[in-house]
Amino acid sequence: MQQRRVGHSGLRVSRLALGTMTWGTQVDRYTAGELLDAFLEAGGTLVDTAPVHGDGAGEQVLGAVLAERDVRDRILISAKCGLGNGDGGAVVDASRGAILAQLDRTLRGIGTDHLDLWQVHRWDDSVPLDETLAALEHAVDSGRVRYVGISNFAPWQTALAHERLAGRPAALRLVSTQVEYSLLHRTPESGLIDALQHLGMGLLAWSPLGRGVLTGKYRSGTPADSRGADDGWSRWLAEYLGPGPSAVVEAVTRAAEGLGHTPAQVALAWVRDRPSVAAAVIGARTTAQLTELLGAEQVALPPEIILALDDVSSPR
Repeated sequence: MQQRRVGHSGLRVSRLALGTMTWGTQVDRYTAGELLDAFLEAGGTLVDTAPVHGDGAGEQVLGAVLAERDVRDRILISAKCGLGNGDGGAVVDASRGAILAQLDRTLRGIGTDHLDLWQVHRWDDSVPLDETLAALEHAVDSGRVRYVGISNFAPWQTALAHERLAGRPAALRLVSTQVEYSLLHRTPESGLIDALQHLGMGLLAWSPLGRGVLTGKYRSGTPADSRGADDGWSRWLAEYLGPGPSAVVEAVTRAAEGLGHTPAQVALAWVRDRPSVAAAVIGARTTAQLTELLGAEQVALPPEIILALDDVSSPR
């Protein structure tokens, strides 16, 4: 698998990253091990996790799998902070005390002494930005974190956080942002991509398959064994199942048929090769699904296909 630098930093990652959002819920420890094995065999290096993954169990599952295989030195771990599980759902807290305590729990859960990339999961209006940034500095200074980034920040928040951190005494820089990006969600192109190119940051794209819709599996309804069959997931998918998204899915399907690939591989290759994208984060519940997605590494979309997909998916 090809490797890329994350922005202008020295951090090099595989251009496909293994996501663990369903580890601990829909993916058990045995299957997680199989997924990691397949990912490593394909040359993947970047594994993405967060305290909220798997309803709080994702990091522990990752840690158990790594301990069984003794492959920590073969992977780069991207984790997050500032978002946790509470009684009423997700809780945003990017205060110094909260995120440093979260860092300690993440390291214990995964069973490692450092994270290769640590990202603030959400912007927190209730906490001074400098307090959060100072905690990132401390994490790096203590040796527990190698690089830092953000996730789900708006373009202006991204620029502000980057410049504020770079202007502090340690002159530390944010190297990445992780945001949703796909043919069905091109919002990053509205200011964020330009900001990243100016700031020298890389983009990690989550949900590059449009929450699974771009695989084409929802074209004729909702399969009983899909995540869309779950009430919670179905509400999350709703905005991607209308006439507009359907036209994009059909275009991806036609392109895939003509190229001899699957719709998922075509959609993944499109976002993987967009400007500033360092890696596309892929999630799978089975090794068969992951094997298909890893096949996108061999896909090179012709310019005319890229233009056609750009046009049909362009926000109007």
